[in-house]
Amino acid sequence: MYAAIFDLDGTLVDSYDAHFEAWRRISARHGVAVDVDDYYRHFGRRNEDLLRECWLRAGREALTEQDIHHLDEEKEAAYRELVAEQFPAMSGARELVHALRGAGFRTAVGSSGPPLNVQRAVEGLDLGGAFDAIVTGRDVTHCKPHPECFLLAASKLGISPEKCVVFEDAPAGITAAKAAGMRCVAITSKGHTVQRQSGADMVCATVSEVTVAAILALLA
Repeated sequence: MYAAIFDLDGTLVDSYDAHFEAWRRISARHGVAVDVDDYYRHFGRRNEDLLRECWLRAGREALTEQDIHHLDEEKEAAYRELVAEQFPAMSGARELVHALRGAGFRTAVGSSGPPLNVQRAVEGLDLGGAFDAIVTGRDVTHCKPHPECFLLAASKLGISPEKCVVFEDAPAGITAAKAAGMRCVAITSKGHTVQRQSGADMVCATVSEVTVAAILALLA
């Protein structure tokens, strides 16, 4: 039996613009600049890293754990508000998950995002009940590019890493998947380039390009 582990942002959810806008809004509210390069460099990782870097660069006092907690919640709440009206599902995302499940794959979410974001994504994708396991950023000690997220997902599924394929977009996530001993399919969604995704085993411009046959061949 094989397993497919999905990152959500940039793979099943076209969330690039909404996340950046959320960062732009909350940082501006606190008089701190977050630009596209800052955002891309930390995409797919925990918010704490971006917060510490940008607040320090702005000459602010070191952030306490409580500061980080409040800023993190403020940013993610802004993101959920932005996607509430019209959820930005990737074209073909729903169909791919169902096709893999129909082919006998176990499926899981392996996201660095907070539980409320993951829940919102699963609901927005209309994939409630379609995942056998869900791992969020709150379930792990180490963020991507550490492989903990994907290894935990595989453990919850009861599938060995070499029988798992990860769907990712961010370089940190690709590195995490490979470090976990898994195959990796990169989706070149907005903000990414094929060159920066060269560590993946397969690179697809869109989710719709992915086929079950190609994934089975990759795992074989």
